[in-house]
Formats: sequence, C-alpha cells, structure tokens
Amino acid sequence: MRHLFILLAAACFLSSCATDPWGIPGPANTVTATDAIATAHTYSALTWMPEARHIKHGPDERGILVHTPDQSLNQRGFANGWWKPGIVARGMAYQWGGFDTPRQFLKSLEEGEFAGDISTSAKRRLGDSGTSESACGIDCSGFVSRCWRLPKPYSTRQLPSICVRLKSWLQLAPGDILLNDKHVLLFAGWDTARPGCILAYEAGPFPVWRVNAASIPTSKLERENYAPWRYRGMRP
Repeated sequence: MRHLFILLAAACFLSSCATDPWGIPGPANTVTATDAIATAHTYSALTWMPEARHIKHGPDERGILVHTPDQSLNQRGFANGWWKPGIVARGMAYQWGGFDTPRQFLKSLEEGEFAGDISTSAKRRLGDSGTSESACGIDCSGFVSRCWRLPKPYSTRQLPSICVRLKSWLQLAPGDILLNDKHVLLFAGWDTARPGCILAYEAGPFPVWRVNAASIPTSKLERENYAPWRYRGMRP
C-alpha cells in the first residue's frame, strides 16, 4: 500500500543523512522539499530502547501532569499507547510542546527524561504552560517546524503567518502542510495505490503518539476542516 512512499522517503534519507543517520539540517531561511521530507523520514525512522524509568503517569517535579505514550497508557483512559520497556521503539515519541532533534531526544533519554507526553484537553487549555521540562519528544507543529528548518517552534496558530494558503488540494506538493486549528501534518505525496488518499508524516495522534508515516483519506481530512498551506520559504 505504501511501497512507493517508503522508497521515496528512504531515498531522501540515504542522500541527506548517510554520514549521521540521526542528524538533521539546522535552521535556515529556506528549505527544499527534498530536505523537508528527508528530515521527516529521519524522525519516523528513529530507533531507541525504552526503559522503565522513561514511563511517567502523574505530575512532574513542577506539578505538570505527564502521560507518556507507553503501552500502559491504554489502561489509564487514553488510547494509542505503543512503546514498551525492553523492546526497540521506532519513531520519536510525541511530546506536548516538544521541539527535540533526534540527537537531543536520544541524549535526553540517556539522562532519564520521560519518553513523550500526550496531548490532553488540560494541556490544550494550558498551552505552553502545559509543557513538561522533564519529558522529551516533539509535537505536531514542532515537527513541521523542524522539517522546515525554522529557528523556533511555530504553533498551529502561528504557522499561517509564514505560509500561503493554497487554492486547491490539487496544488499540494511534497513539503506542504495540511492544517486545522488543532493539528498539522506534512504532505509527502498522493497515494497511487489508494485513490483519494494522501501520504503524510505527522507527530501523533493518528495512528499513534509518535512521528509516523501514514496513508490518510482526503475525505477524513476534509471532514476535520484541514486546509492546504505552503511555507513561503519552500524551494523546489
């Protein structure tokens, strides 16, 4: 179903990250579509070994409630917990307010930080104040900001300020985004094996709380009020 998508991402990954498999380009005023997709693939391909110390379900040292997306999350009234201590995990964990590079994430895990922190209604009410400094990972807009080589994370509310809204979904090109008021995903192409579906990278929550590659029906995205946008600094 996704073989062409995977081949495209792998080619980008190999061409841009051969010397450092978890390295990504630093901040810049512009970005190419190839580099944006290669960075997205690096996040989705990241492998790491979870440990029990990376689990947290409760307040951190500052009193901010943390719920890591490990498998025990599914018994706590939430869905899509996925990683498990002792089993190699793939894809960077989602963290509300997170903006880690792959290297920063791996270093934070070594230092014993919690692996991810899911989005909740309470987090959305708190905004930046709901971000735990004791957790590591990346959220949806932080992920797009890294793929676009931005110097800081732009929230879903801020992204339109540096973009142009496309008149039609047919204008979408790799490196563009689909955005609503709560979430953003990075467009990678059209799924030729599934008419009416796009290929995209995103940092949770669909289908799990991690950076993931997925084939998604446009009808679903349209129902959820997503709109197509292009970064003004995007180069061919």
